[in-house]
Amino acid sequence: MTTADNGTTGRYLVLLQDDAVAAGTKALNQVAGIRAASTADAGVDMMSFDASQGVVLHQLGVAVVNADEEQAMALARAVVEPGPIALLEQERMVYAIAAPAPAEEPTVSDESVFTWGLQAVGAQLSTATGKGIRVAVLDTGFDLAHPEFAEREIESSSFVPGEEVQDGHGHGTHCIGTACGPREPSEGPGYGVAYEAEIFAGKVLSNAGSGSDGGILSGIAWAISNNCPVVSMSLGARTRPGDPYSRTYERVAARALAQGTLIIAAAGNESERQNGVVAPVGHPANCPSIMAVGAIDAQSKIARFSCGTVDKIGAVDLVGPGVDVHSSWPVPLRHNRISGTSMATPHAAGVAALIAQATGARGLELWARLTQTAQRLPLPSTDVGSGLVQAP
Repeated sequence: MTTADNGTTGRYLVLLQDDAVAAGTKALNQVAGIRAASTADAGVDMMSFDASQGVVLHQLGVAVVNADEEQAMALARAVVEPGPIALLEQERMVYAIAAPAPAEEPTVSDESVFTWGLQAVGAQLSTATGKGIRVAVLDTGFDLAHPEFAEREIESSSFVPGEEVQDGHGHGTHCIGTACGPREPSEGPGYGVAYEAEIFAGKVLSNAGSGSDGGILSGIAWAISNNCPVVSMSLGARTRPGDPYSRTYERVAARALAQGTLIIAAAGNESERQNGVVAPVGHPANCPSIMAVGAIDAQSKIARFSCGTVDKIGAVDLVGPGVDVHSSWPVPLRHNRISGTSMATPHAAGVAALIAQATGARGLELWARLTQTAQRLPLPSTDVGSGLVQAP
């Protein structure tokens, strides 16, 4: 797979009409001569697109295909004709979202027992633990040898060709720790929001912190097939004001909501608020059916890097603690403090798991409860949406 100058991979995403997976798979061959395998068939896994003409993720109704210029033109023509092919998009590269700048302010909260993030969302006061709720974190993987997770239920799968789930980057281990880590670690403060949730670690970003839409969509399909009501994605690609959101991701997210799975994603870190620059919400968090999370610091101020609502295309829905966040890290370091909307997102995902356990809410109802119970902040809704996520 090669990366083009415009941030695409050379492959394509083909969105199929609702309930048209079989017809769409057939049409790919008839229209463009692409023989795509389907994950509905025995022996076909979600990474088959790496070594074949393409694969149809039947859970999502999306195909990831290799197509030359002539085949792509044939598929584009098929979109405008009545049939099972609804949309054609170029596949993008995506990245772990890490803040480029250090924390603006030192943490002032007492973290002798719990991190400031846990305290800010009220997780330490909640009777909910996340028990019985499956949380999928799609990122750079996880340190499966981390001693503070030795007794936890962890399912894992890699969607990065040639790489195991083991986290060689650190970003994924940090996010999983924030969403689902321990409350009584071997050292330092408790840092996990939904500390008894079932962890589903999906590696969709490489050890270098990069990945593709196809890998992410494969991870989403895996999460849905495993009945995960919460999917946390601290990843994305920058956008410019006026850039349209991905209609493929939007349809996928809407289909996921209908099946009881809420996708929560990082808004992005491209803003430079100290210079008066507010960047738009990134891809894929800018989709209306994906919950976009911005970041605040320990003083409840918007983080200077946090993307905001700048037009009618992408909106920040909620914010979470995202500056100077303490969480797990691959051994031997074991713990680390980093900043970003990436850190705010697993706080929101952990709270979603607590609400899902406490209320039984799934899908759109879970979305509504998260926004309705958020703590209102004296900041513009364009920056913080409904406010700071709060545990039940």
